[in-house]
Amino acid sequence: MTIRSLCALAAAASLAACSGMGMNRPMMFSQASLPDSVKVPTGHQVAMETVGAGDISYECRVKANAPGQHEWVFVGPDARLMDRGGKQVGKYYGPPATWESMDGSRLTGTQVAVAPNGTGNIPFQLVKANPAMGSGAMQGVSYIQRVATQGGVAPAMACGASSLGQKQVVKYQADYIFYRAM
Repeated sequence: MTIRSLCALAAAASLAACSGMGMNRPMMFSQASLPDSVKVPTGHQVAMETVGAGDISYECRVKANAPGQHEWVFVGPDARLMDRGGKQVGKYYGPPATWESMDGSRLTGTQVAVAPNGTGNIPFQLVKANPAMGSGAMQGVSYIQRVATQGGVAPAMACGASSLGQKQVVKYQADYIFYRAM
C-alpha cells in the first residue's frame, strides 16, 4: 500500500469513528413539547429514563356523588420499567403508585398535575416523589413525569348496576422520567 492509500484509509476510519461518537450517548429527555402544568420545575435534572409497559386495572363502581350512576374507576398499574435498550430496570405497581428499581429501592409520590395526551391515551402526569425507601437508583428522586403515553384509558364497555365490582385490565405504555434536584 502506498502512503497516500494509508492516509486515505486512516482518514476514513477517523471519520467513521467520529460519526458514531454520539450514538452511544443517550439523548436527554426534553420537556419543551409538554404542557406547562406537567413540566418539572427549574433546578431538577433527568436522573433516569424508563419505558413502562404493562396493564392498568379498572373496576366498575358507583359514581361518586351520583347515586344510580356507574363508572370505571382506576384501580392500579402493573408494569415493567425498562431502560431505553429494553432491559428491565424496575417495576411500577399500586396502589399506592410505587416505582421500584431492581436494586430494591422504591418510592411513592403525590400527583401534582395531569394534562391530556390525545384520545385513547392516559394523560401526561407530574408526580412529586416522596423520599425513597432503601438505597439505590430511586434515592434522591424528586419528581417523576409520565410522558409518551399509549393506551391505558378506562374500558369502553358498559359499566352498570349489573356489572358492579367487575374488573377489566387494559394494556398501556408510557415513559417515566425520573428527576433529581441539581
